[in-house]
Amino acid sequence: MSETDSGRGALETVVSRQLDIEVPLICGAMYPCSNPELVAAVSEAGGMGIIQPLSLVYVYGHEFRQGLAEIRRLTAKPVGMNVVVERSAKIYRERMQSYVDVALEEGIRFFVTSLGNPRWVVDKVHQAGGLVYHDVTERKWADKAMEARVDGLIAVNDRAGGHAGAKGSTQLLDELGDLEVPLVCAGGVGDEAAFARALRAGYSAVQMGTRFIATPECRASDDYKSAIVKAKAKDIVLTDRITGVPVSVIRTPYIDRVGTDAGPVARWLLKGRKTKHWMRMVYSLQALWSLKRSSVRSFSYRDYLQAGKSVEGVEAVEPAGLVVERFADAVVRGARV
Repeated sequence: MSETDSGRGALETVVSRQLDIEVPLICGAMYPCSNPELVAAVSEAGGMGIIQPLSLVYVYGHEFRQGLAEIRRLTAKPVGMNVVVERSAKIYRERMQSYVDVALEEGIRFFVTSLGNPRWVVDKVHQAGGLVYHDVTERKWADKAMEARVDGLIAVNDRAGGHAGAKGSTQLLDELGDLEVPLVCAGGVGDEAAFARALRAGYSAVQMGTRFIATPECRASDDYKSAIVKAKAKDIVLTDRITGVPVSVIRTPYIDRVGTDAGPVARWLLKGRKTKHWMRMVYSLQALWSLKRSSVRSFSYRDYLQAGKSVEGVEAVEPAGLVVERFADAVVRGARV
């Protein structure tokens, strides 16, 4: 075996084999940042782009099936789709079920689920011969996901953007390592060294979001991208005011003014078994409207600029394909040493 072949072998993991990708690197689904060009660019470069259906339809204006066709026009390589499965309004559940059905009809066979019981997604996808990975932040949610027969777990740590966890990547690896499914590290990876460390530690892949916002293919505003490049890990704070669940955002004057804690009425509603779902839905609708109105197109200090502590490793706006290539090469070079 040549030195090059040996190096490339370092990129082969159970995740790369399962998903039929060259680089075990997933572009996490992001509202509003998962536009077709970004999803396709990551997949075309050898990673796995993940479609966020609400972004595709409500931010970028595609009819869902037509949006999938647009992504297919840009790449023939595998792409996946995110499904948020939290209990909510009936119309939302029915719409998400329809999206899954259409995605399966269009040949998508990898799904990432989050914020709820993924069983109905697993049942549909397994019937079509596909795979489902589920976002988890601790062991109890991983055990529930395993009961639903998921094929892999995305371990969301305390450095992630979006709905971050409370535990470090090493702690999650130790806590989930006996479950006999692939583990994906999500959070804190913004440069090549962190990517290589995650694979060496025992993760089978890495999921990144923040790093891919700072790319030309992402249609977030230039000011949003600039804020990510300029921010450091200490600038990332958690707020309950977007969805009722802690979300990682860049600290701005607006965040300082409105605070990061939900109000007393919202806190009370969030404690109820039934009312918490409705309160989270209210928060989500408010946040989605705000993000659609501003963050994608132009920066305002009223924005909640979602980002993880991986901003520490983001030094420039660079093409998504170059990011994937550079991260892969870092692992290959390490294998040659």
